[in-house]
Amino acid sequence: MFKTLVRRVRAAGRLVTYAAAGLVLVALSVLAVAAGGLVSAVWNGEPYPDADPDAVAQRLKDRSDDVHDGFALPEQYLAEPGSVVSGACYHRGLTSFTQIDQPRNDVLSFGLDWSVPDVPEATARDAQQRVRRQLVKQGWKLTHEGDRAGATLREWGFRFEDPEGGDQVDVRWNDSTTTLFISVYAPCGKVPNEFDEYDWPEADWHPNGQVAVS
Repeated sequence: MFKTLVRRVRAAGRLVTYAAAGLVLVALSVLAVAAGGLVSAVWNGEPYPDADPDAVAQRLKDRSDDVHDGFALPEQYLAEPGSVVSGACYHRGLTSFTQIDQPRNDVLSFGLDWSVPDVPEATARDAQQRVRRQLVKQGWKLTHEGDRAGATLREWGFRFEDPEGGDQVDVRWNDSTTTLFISVYAPCGKVPNEFDEYDWPEADWHPNGQVAVS
């Protein structure tokens, strides 16, 4: 009877040992996965959000329409059309040190540049102030003040950013060109593999569908 009891105690001890070993293995596995995820996050950096180029282009064109309408310029000042183009985006995290100045093929930013030529200074300043008030009312944040005046150049401008999505609107005018320059940007996003910028019908923009007179 004593030997039977000893065998039972030993068996119970082995079960406890096996259970403890199993828990240790599980814990080590969890730590390995967590460590692997941490290493991946540090190596690759914060992932870029997915971006639908067509949706981004439409958003930038809508932003441009808002700015164009916000200027409320007299009819004789016609905006020239523009096209949405992509910009380079780079690796994040430690990968950026191994891919210096090497843009990612699957991640792009987008921008739409357009202009309104031959705008007198007073008219341009009034138009800019109307757009500034409009952007502030919409909750956008001023990120750059571009006003400067010197002996040979007067330049007025600003840049606002949408705090929700990171889009930016940049407006500039100078007395050398007497042209309002407008740039609307969208931040970097991961685009689908099949996206082809060179065959992209959604890229072209005309203010309210009106082609400017050349």
